[in-house]
Order: sequence, then C-alpha cells, then structure tokens
Amino acid sequence: MAKIGVIGAGSWGIALAVLLHNNGHEVTVWSALRDEIDMLIKEKEHKQKLPGVKLPEDMIFEYDLEKTIADKNILVMAVPSVFVRSTAKSMSAFVSKDQIIVNVAKGIEESTLMTLSQVIEEEVPQAIVTVLSGPSHAEEVGRGIPTTIVVGAEDKKVAEYIQNAFMSNVFRVYISPDVLGIELGAALKNVVALAAGAADGLGYGDNTKAALITRGIAEIARLGTAMGGKFETFCGLSGIGDLIVTCASMHSRNRRAGILIGQGKTMEEAMEEVQMVVEGVYSAKAAMALAKKYNVSMPIVEQVNEVLFNGKKASDAVMDLMLRDKKIENSDTLWS
Repeated sequence: MAKIGVIGAGSWGIALAVLLHNNGHEVTVWSALRDEIDMLIKEKEHKQKLPGVKLPEDMIFEYDLEKTIADKNILVMAVPSVFVRSTAKSMSAFVSKDQIIVNVAKGIEESTLMTLSQVIEEEVPQAIVTVLSGPSHAEEVGRGIPTTIVVGAEDKKVAEYIQNAFMSNVFRVYISPDVLGIELGAALKNVVALAAGAADGLGYGDNTKAALITRGIAEIARLGTAMGGKFETFCGLSGIGDLIVTCASMHSRNRRAGILIGQGKTMEEAMEEVQMVVEGVYSAKAAMALAKKYNVSMPIVEQVNEVLFNGKKASDAVMDLMLRDKKIENSDTLWS
C-alpha cells in the first residue's frame, strides 16, 4: 500500500483517487477551492463534475496543501493545465527530495512553450516528475470501465513503481521512457479535437471525422518527432489512442466546445457553455508557435487558431483545408 496525495479535485483527480483507493492505497485529495472540499466531505460525491461516482467513507479530503504532500509516496498532479505552474510553485516548499509527482494534466504552457512536466520540474526541481496519459475519460474510469494508459518516466524503476500503483483489472498500464512524446501527444490532440467537434457542429459526417483524425495525428507526429519525441509514441495510447477518443466522444470537453463553435458560437461562448476548462483552447496558440519554431507544417492547427482567435468561420476553415495544394500522403513512400 502506498500513501498518495491527489492535488486537484476535478473529474480526473476524483476518478483517479477512486481508482487508487480501490487498489488498496491510502488516498488524500486536496483542492484549492475550500467549498469543493466541504462538498466532497458532506456529499461523498462530486455531483457537478463526476455525478454518480460515490466516494469511499475512508477517503481523506484535505484543505491544507502541506498535509496533503507530507510523507506521501506519490503525488498525483490533477489540476487544469493553466494552474500547473502556480500550484507547483505552492507545492515546492513541502515536496521532499525524490518525491514522485505524476502529472496527469494535458497541455503546453503558452508563454514558455514548455510541456507541463518541464514546468513542474522547473518549479519543484527536487521531485521526480512522471506523466500518465492515454485514452481515459474520467467519467468512465470513475465507473470502473476498462481503460488502458501509459506512464512515462526517465527511470525505468520509477515507471514500474507507478505502473504497479495504478494497475488493476480495469486499468491497464504500460510504461515508456518517452516523456516528451507522451506529453506532446496528450496536449496536441485537444487542438485537433476542437476541429473534429467543429466538423460535427457543421453537420459533416464520418468521412470528415476520419480525415481530421488521420491527418491530425500526422501533424502531431511531425511536430513531436521534430522536437525529439519518438514516432512510435504517436502511434500508441497517448497519440492516436487519445486522439480517437477525444475526437469521437461526447465526454470530451474539447469536442463539445468544437461542436458549439461549428454551430456558430464564439470561443468564449463555447467555453462558458461547456463549464469546464477546454484545454485545446490554451494549447492551440502554443502548438502554432512550436510549429513555426520547428518549421513544421500543421494546417489543421493553423485553421483552429484562425477560428478561435481571428474570427474565421469554421466552414471557411474546412474549405481552406480541402483546397490546399495537392500533396503526397507520405513523403517516405515514393515512386522508384
């Protein structure tokens, strides 16, 4: 049994807290919102973000960040990407040397173009930072629906330790040393999911969705490998796997926001209606900046930025994608 602190009590934090508790660990959940902790203690359920998932009576809910961190074997970082740096900064004074942090948030910091594990490492340099990602909606993990994910860590023994802590008969865990590739796949798929949702909102069909998923992973892999990620990672759970589930499911807040944008709502209106953090909006500008920095073509990401921030109609963005210059599908496959 491990002692685990879950930093963040949103849907994903709560779902993982339930999973880890069911695996026999002692779990403490912290939130920056005092009212949220009050509600969890009283209701034993997050009725707004994860309704129907009952929380164990012996799960610990904590107002104090220091108490949540102290003496824990593992800290699960489950705050929205926009709050990762500020939360990590608050944690730093309490984290001991070589304490393990598992980042489960997905995104790229717009101001620095850093991945979230890089942000945490900068703010909490004494910690061992790992990542967990893959096709895993909180709504399903919380209900014990079979799910498969990947853990990334630079040290294999650390990866195996995290694997053992999270693994169960409904939660299969693979391990990988490609932390960068895992994080890039996790962040960039949210941008493509906005495009897929917009296509749904415009009334397009399965052909369009398949095209966006396929060409979307091509863009993600181009940028990811240019930055040093491994191509195989983008063919795996945190690449094509996470992209499929995020583009196809109504659990996906990015897809839901995209649908609203396709129906004519502004980015701000869509985010307000979804009432959850739409990570793809925050990652879109960073993805475009990285594409320019590494001289990588990302036409879908470019059009998403045009729609989100420059007032372009989603229908015009799709038409511009369709009418781009003729291309060969794979530059590695040429005629002799």
